[in-house]
Amino acid sequence: MLAAVLLLALPFCNAESASSYAGSTVVDSYPPPGATNTAIDAYFPDPSQVGYAGPTPTGAEPAAIVTAIPFSKVENVFPLSRPNSADGTDITFNVMRHWGNLAPMYSVESFGLPGASPVIPKGCGINAVHLLMRHGARYPTSDSGVSDFASDIHAAASKEGFSVTGDLKFLATWTYKLGAEILTPFGRDSLFSNGVAFRYRYGELLNGFTDLPVFRTTSEDRMVDSALNFAAGFFGLRTYETDYHQEIIIEEGNFNNTLAPYDVCPNVNTEDVGNFGGTQGNKWAEIYLKHARKRLQPMIKGFNLTISRLVDMQEMCAYETVALGYSKFCDLFTEEEWEGYEYYVDLNFWYSEGPGNPTAAAQGLGYVQELVSRLTHTPINVWNSSTNSTLDSSNITFPLNQPIYVDATHDTVISSIATTLNFTSLAANGPLPTDHIPPHRSYIASQIAPFSSQLVAQVLSCPASEEPTHIRFLLNDGVVPLTGIHGCTEDSNGLCALPSFISGMHERIGEINYAHDCFANYTMPNPDNIIDGRYPS
Repeated sequence: MLAAVLLLALPFCNAESASSYAGSTVVDSYPPPGATNTAIDAYFPDPSQVGYAGPTPTGAEPAAIVTAIPFSKVENVFPLSRPNSADGTDITFNVMRHWGNLAPMYSVESFGLPGASPVIPKGCGINAVHLLMRHGARYPTSDSGVSDFASDIHAAASKEGFSVTGDLKFLATWTYKLGAEILTPFGRDSLFSNGVAFRYRYGELLNGFTDLPVFRTTSEDRMVDSALNFAAGFFGLRTYETDYHQEIIIEEGNFNNTLAPYDVCPNVNTEDVGNFGGTQGNKWAEIYLKHARKRLQPMIKGFNLTISRLVDMQEMCAYETVALGYSKFCDLFTEEEWEGYEYYVDLNFWYSEGPGNPTAAAQGLGYVQELVSRLTHTPINVWNSSTNSTLDSSNITFPLNQPIYVDATHDTVISSIATTLNFTSLAANGPLPTDHIPPHRSYIASQIAPFSSQLVAQVLSCPASEEPTHIRFLLNDGVVPLTGIHGCTEDSNGLCALPSFISGMHERIGEINYAHDCFANYTMPNPDNIIDGRYPS
């Protein structure tokens, strides 16, 4: 009996009482106040004033997506430190790739076409490219659980009886150093690098422009910064501001915007429909985190480690890493628990913004209508979705003759658009269960909508010619089968004849009841067996 008592007391033999500032928020500001002194600007002339630039001849535009074999993949996250798990038994296990939508983008090997390469098929030519990209790594949103976790730690540390030991000892002096909403330095770097890579892959298409390109983004700070960093990488820092037009579409309630469609689809913002993924994810969290709670709770007194707080700690690992370069929260969880977290995010996306939510196809409808309009060079004339009739009716703000289109959006929107496009390979083994992780699952959020995610439509001619004949899609460098689209047949390279794709999209657009799925008063089906993002007819 005495041994049992001693064993229970052991974790707190070396317990550390927390400092009064534990969990408090730390904010730094740069440039320092008063540092801007325009009076001395004349001492630092710009390059045009200095002159002496030396020779500046340009070369030919690259077209690596046609010629680059082997293909250069996105695999590293420099300068971030790669975290370890609590057990760390498998050196090949990559914790970062189990962060769901908080994972840095990496090249996906395959979505069911293992022999397909992002490099266009031999004999084909690239005629146009459409890029839909997510913003780069950011701080948590303003209403995130991680900031609440920090506030709760700070409140507990301010009272008697709070102490930590073992793996949680660092919380005694830990402070919350994260901002909110805006890009982190790594997020800026990722978008700049993506712009550089896109120039290498598709730069030759610039030769087809007769006017400056129009790229689009939304008005949120991180969206604008993502678009500008991408453009600086694509065009070059010195000239990007004059090399293209940046369209910034208002992202706010009651403003139609296909890159932020949730603002005009009320059912997306309801607890029972729009947040159904959270409900489903929480069921799984109670299962996969029960051992973590049993292991970590004895290391902290005066603070209840609920399941939701453990989820916050896993998210803290991801957010601190992409913001600060490293996080002590990462190695608190085992490989199995990180696999559990990844599936927790998958459930959130599947049932809120993916194939399992009845508003998903409606949310992506507007962008797909725009895509078809661009592919057919035909103006939109039906306004029954999130399309903005003012902007999309103008050939200035919505040109239809560009060889390169670049739009910046959010993770949930990319997930919804993939559903609207009927990428059925992603939904192959749905609906997703909430009590276990299915083997060989096809829907993985870190492969669909990570930070800096890229959905690319390659418009091709096969054989190469001036007239496009085919289209195919890459999702984070993985070629996506298009067999879910009526008229698109199986193809080892993911190709679909362009007329068939357009016809299939017209059919898919006609299936989606935007008014009902976004505005009708309904409840989630029970069980939720939806796999195409539409409310059951």
